[in-house]
Amino acid sequence: MITDLDITERLAAAAVLGSVIGFERERLLWAAGIRTHMLVCVGACLLMIVSAYGFEQVIQAPHVILDPSRIAAQVVSGIGFLGAGAILLRGQVVRGLTTAASIWAVAAVGLAAGGGLYFAATISTLIMLLILAGLKPIEEAYRARVQSFEVEVFAEREVVTGQNLKKLLGVRANQIRRVVIEDVEGSASQRVGVFLTRIAHEDIDRALERLAKVPGVRAVDVVSKRRRSGETPS
Repeated sequence: MITDLDITERLAAAAVLGSVIGFERERLLWAAGIRTHMLVCVGACLLMIVSAYGFEQVIQAPHVILDPSRIAAQVVSGIGFLGAGAILLRGQVVRGLTTAASIWAVAAVGLAAGGGLYFAATISTLIMLLILAGLKPIEEAYRARVQSFEVEVFAEREVVTGQNLKKLLGVRANQIRRVVIEDVEGSASQRVGVFLTRIAHEDIDRALERLAKVPGVRAVDVVSKRRRSGETPS
């Protein structure tokens, strides 16, 4: 039978390890912060203890066989409802995926602590912290280079078309998300709205320079820009 001291150590370890991950989320002002991660980790730890040791008297009876992993398996799938609550859809941008993943992963840390696997729980927490905090600057640097732009072009009719736009801009076909061509009332010009995605800022500058030199193009401008859809900040 597991001792009271051992139970206390496991629950305390889960609380500490969960708070480490929770603090990383808390500093980014996410709703699921220190307390949420600590509660998930401690709760998972307690469920693991109950699953492994809570039925020892029952299994001593003849012909009774229980699987100690049954509750732990339900934790893995059941914790998903908390993760789903952390995911938000704002327009076309999905936010909260990383926090949802951290909640799910911290439940696994709690299960490991509840099973007495202190080393596995600790090293997993350190790896998770490295992923969440250490890789953040690299991720931000990449996302700063890969953005979405809406470009507005005013040109004479048939100068800029959906067929020659890729060549005029010098971009790949999969970088052109949408093209809207409208006639300008009372004029022989057309307004061409181009939505570009996964393109670096310096590449859009070169594309606009190329387009501005095309005969018949009267004006080229960037209407708006935004980062690529994803969990940012994560």
